[in-house]
Amino acid sequence: MKKETHSQEKISVFWFRRDLRLEDNLGLAEALSSGIPVLPLFIFDTEIIEELPADDARISFIYQQLEKIHKHLAEQHSSLQVLKGQPRAVWKELLDNFEVQAVYANKDYEPYALKRDRELGEWLENQGIGFHLFKDQVIFEEGEVLKEDGRPYTVFTPYKRKWLEKFQESALPREGTGASRGFLKKAFSFPSLESLGFHPSSIEVPPYDLSHLKDYPKMRDLPAPDATSRLSPHLRFGTVSIRQIIAGLGPSDEVFLSELIWREFFMQILFHFPKVVDQNFKPKYDGIDWLNQEGDFERWCEGKTGFPLVDAGMRQLNATGYMHNRVRMVTAGFLNKHLLIDWRWGEAYFAGKLLDYELSSNNGNWQWAAGTGCDAAPYFRIFNPESQLKKFDPELEYVKRWIPEYDTPEYPSPMIDHKFARERALENYKKGMRST
Repeated sequence: MKKETHSQEKISVFWFRRDLRLEDNLGLAEALSSGIPVLPLFIFDTEIIEELPADDARISFIYQQLEKIHKHLAEQHSSLQVLKGQPRAVWKELLDNFEVQAVYANKDYEPYALKRDRELGEWLENQGIGFHLFKDQVIFEEGEVLKEDGRPYTVFTPYKRKWLEKFQESALPREGTGASRGFLKKAFSFPSLESLGFHPSSIEVPPYDLSHLKDYPKMRDLPAPDATSRLSPHLRFGTVSIRQIIAGLGPSDEVFLSELIWREFFMQILFHFPKVVDQNFKPKYDGIDWLNQEGDFERWCEGKTGFPLVDAGMRQLNATGYMHNRVRMVTAGFLNKHLLIDWRWGEAYFAGKLLDYELSSNNGNWQWAAGTGCDAAPYFRIFNPESQLKKFDPELEYVKRWIPEYDTPEYPSPMIDHKFARERALENYKKGMRST
């Protein structure tokens, strides 16, 4: 970071993380109401990004959102400071350059972020600087929707019931930040994407679209029309407020709201049971003897299994960073139960590809598919990929879109017999459960 002349002006800092917007941003609103000029900051955290490919689509998306914020602030004679490095080192240099009175940010609930914020908060406190965190990316966080005895829910339906009860009892807090007020009047140069070690991705994050909501309950399982909202990456990176989205829903949008509640359910599961990052939520499945054949995994990754719905989904993911939710269930179940490949392999592959990758949801859904998670599909529920294809893509519109060689000699035969795979999976799961 280029050395600045130490500013004698007392400032506060708002640290953007998973909240890349100026409006309806609770932590930012608090910073701007403090009466001290606010330096807006984003850090490309090398602890997170150093393993990513140079053309990672999520980095390109983040960069685009930061550029929008920077341009908007420039209209108010302010700017966004964008830095790259290990957070502690970045903050140490910031404190050398500016007389920081307080730091504001919105909470993040993933294990790495919790550890980072706890350690940084203690370090800032030792410097005499307050570190103020606010709830922003959820309606209810980990300690707000609990059983009567104070324990977390591990089954979705009662969690949802309690969530809805609390929601009816409380008002949605919303804050217009007044982006023209309170920002530090200073022009920081905006770095190029290349100077950060990346270059633009060919994959674009589409804008979210809620115009299909009236048809969502009957259309959400059909991959061909793709009548879904594409909202998930925008919630993941906070380009829109969850409060704004939910405030715009009506009584007929209950099914869509339920999906948003699933997101918070998995977030609180990860918070209360951090072992799920790399362990089964249900230890009784620890004895499963995964086959983990590299060649089988490679065919699954490339979309060359010979099962059209699986292959179309994997090719869509590889090409666009997105996969329809129904197809995610089918592809995940196929990997875990037909091929007997550890859910952690699939979870890691999705993590590297999904535009909307969120640790809690990705982990929760993979463990759901494998039967090892909380409130998961029972181990004996094994999707038949052919039946799923006939039910959800009967005209083969989705399949032919992603598999141009479908129904030609170039398309492979099924790599495994469904009946054999089903019986093998049942036997393997039963044996694994008995050995625990």
